[in-house]
Amino acid sequence: MENFVASVARAEAALRDLFEPTPLQRNDHLSAKFGAEIWLKREDLTPVRSYKLRGAFNAMRKRVMPGAPGHFVCASAGNHAQGVAYACRHFGARGTIFMPVTTPGQKIDKTRMFGGDAVQIVLTGDYFDQTLAAAQEFCNQQGAQFLSPFDAPDVIEGQATVALEMLAQLGRAPDLVVLPVGGGGLSAGVTRYLQTQATATRFAFAEPLGGASLKAALQAGGPVALPRVDSFVDGAAVARIGALPFEALARFDPSDVHLSPEDRICCTMLEMLNTEGIVLEPAGALALDVLGDLGDLSGKTVVAVCSGGNFDFERLPEVKERAQRFQGLKKYFVLRMPQRPGALRDFLDLLGPQDDIARFEYLKKSARNFGSVLIGIETSAPANLTALMARLDGSGFAYRDITNDGILSELLV
Repeated sequence: MENFVASVARAEAALRDLFEPTPLQRNDHLSAKFGAEIWLKREDLTPVRSYKLRGAFNAMRKRVMPGAPGHFVCASAGNHAQGVAYACRHFGARGTIFMPVTTPGQKIDKTRMFGGDAVQIVLTGDYFDQTLAAAQEFCNQQGAQFLSPFDAPDVIEGQATVALEMLAQLGRAPDLVVLPVGGGGLSAGVTRYLQTQATATRFAFAEPLGGASLKAALQAGGPVALPRVDSFVDGAAVARIGALPFEALARFDPSDVHLSPEDRICCTMLEMLNTEGIVLEPAGALALDVLGDLGDLSGKTVVAVCSGGNFDFERLPEVKERAQRFQGLKKYFVLRMPQRPGALRDFLDLLGPQDDIARFEYLKKSARNFGSVLIGIETSAPANLTALMARLDGSGFAYRDITNDGILSELLV
């Protein structure tokens, strides 16, 4: 363990060639909200707007030989790709970055910007597993070096530099550190470092509800593959926790892992954007989102790691929509509308003064006595929609609430 601590110190010193320590900021808004000292470790403020640069740089610096910087390969649709690209340009190494064909253009452009002439981007595979297989086959053919996003000792060591900076900046051991979990590299590094350097510090882990690979592994006693992963929290949507990270995290209890509903994460993202002006990607908001699930934090010193801020603002309407649904401020109904004069007016008369029609689509396909209407209603308070549904029930209108019906919402909304 002492060797690990010393290795992390060397990694942190080397990182200073790239960027200064990311800020550790006391957040007044969250501190007042929870009656605690809430500090944010702003990994969204690295040069690539995520902590992934730490691990990629540390792994690469140990493999680059003088006069022969080498050829490095990774498979990623996001932050790891950008970290590898940045490190390749720094070392003058050649990089080949495999990304799924479905990767948004914004992420491809940013990866190309960070890597410049040092990297080549290969788009292949509709799904990440296909992309990963192509990258590993390319490595075997070319004799290149594969850089794992989380399941490698040097990557874990690089991510642990977050903990070293945190302790130095805070000047004392925090009572609690809240860590987002995807593949587990960040959590493994931070917990391993603080295990000896801040022995009284407790940990809480945050995973997306649709990608809880650490919780599943702790419950099963080893890494397991989730049958399905919700990709919304793309920076943490990992089906299987890394083997090496799990070795470091196996000592924790499943109750230490807190699950964030994807729609609730959207509320947290908007809260931080509107209140604090902090732009976080879904995975970057994970640790903040679970603060309310951690029990009484009164008087405690809590550090939450904001892991990334690579947010494409084209997703903002979706984030707002999902937040409204979670807060009960927006619902979608399929309404059975009688085909008679005045039926629409009868429905409109049921709306309250704060109820706004945000979507109206007539779904009638043939001449019938009733037609179907897809209707979306926004309002200012959840009680308004509850009252509207009561009025609908009393009026005799037949309707179906499809707000939380994943299949119908995906098809119709």
